[in-house]
Amino acid sequence: MSDQSRFAQHPADDGRTPEAQSHQDSPAAPEFEAPASTAPAEPARPAPPSESPARSRLAALRSEIGKAVVGQDSAITGLVIALLAQGHVLLEGVPGVAKTLLVRSLAATLDVKTTRVQFTPDLMPGDVTGSMIYDAATSAFEFREGPVFTNLLLADEINRTPPKTQASLLEAMEERQVSVDGTPRALPDPFMVVATQNPVEYEGTYPLPEAQLDRFLLKLVLPVPPREDEIEIMRRHAHRFNPRDLHGAGLRPVASPADLAAARAEVAEVDVDEAVLAYAVDIVRATRVSPSLKLGVSPRGATALLAASRAWAWLCGRTFVTPDDVKALALPTLRHRVSLRPEAELEGISTQQVIGSVLSNVPVPR
Repeated sequence: MSDQSRFAQHPADDGRTPEAQSHQDSPAAPEFEAPASTAPAEPARPAPPSESPARSRLAALRSEIGKAVVGQDSAITGLVIALLAQGHVLLEGVPGVAKTLLVRSLAATLDVKTTRVQFTPDLMPGDVTGSMIYDAATSAFEFREGPVFTNLLLADEINRTPPKTQASLLEAMEERQVSVDGTPRALPDPFMVVATQNPVEYEGTYPLPEAQLDRFLLKLVLPVPPREDEIEIMRRHAHRFNPRDLHGAGLRPVASPADLAAARAEVAEVDVDEAVLAYAVDIVRATRVSPSLKLGVSPRGATALLAASRAWAWLCGRTFVTPDDVKALALPTLRHRVSLRPEAELEGISTQQVIGSVLSNVPVPR
């Protein structure tokens, strides 16, 4: 790896914040990309001495999902990373960029159960977690499971439901259980929440509070696919592709929950050098003193960055984490954990540019 490419010159002192100079003088930090694409500091990927069967099967998820989802390789890889790191994902994109199809395809290729909940203003917490129902036959109350008792929960348009219902997912996301009538009930394993929100329509919505945003391992932005990919989408539909029939589209289970459990055990063995740990901490601490941010990344964000970087290193076939792994995962792991100051927003600065500035100015260990 080239050390020269990891360091950036400090911005000139012309009275603007570093983020404002970045906004004016250089392009925004690139989006996290799948291994098949050019990543923003993508780590080297040497062939491992002995290929892991679990790695081969988890890597096959991405190509299998590609049979149904076109132009979203970055999001596919992000979901696999979140599965390996036992985290949750917030998907953001305009309607029609395959957010729901992506989650359904992942469940089909991993052979797990998925449930979709459409979050609406009248949705109640019990509609998500389940509730106690009186059984006239036994003259007793019994618990009826809600849709949260699944492997992949798609919380569609999560910002359209009130905070009380949004908060019903907090225990499930953090503790992998729900408590109803004072009794905790364990959720299936694996369990992952994939929540979606529309970035362009805010009327009648309830923005997620920072405490809940911090529970998501990654925030993945799904862009409108480029022209070539959009032509491929049209071509598939012209040849009778039906997004409601994934089996007919050729999707098959290529991995299992047992493979995922084995993969997680291997990810836990990925080594992290002290210098890399310090580098991740320095990135997080730099967000707390950024003049453009009123809220920096918490220690939970630092541990999330570590977990995502280890999963990425394992997917790349290595048994150790490099600084480039940390850089590659910094944007999707941290951007939803920071808040801009009003004056920074007026200058047109984005959280992506702030994190890009931080990565440019934090020294990288050699």
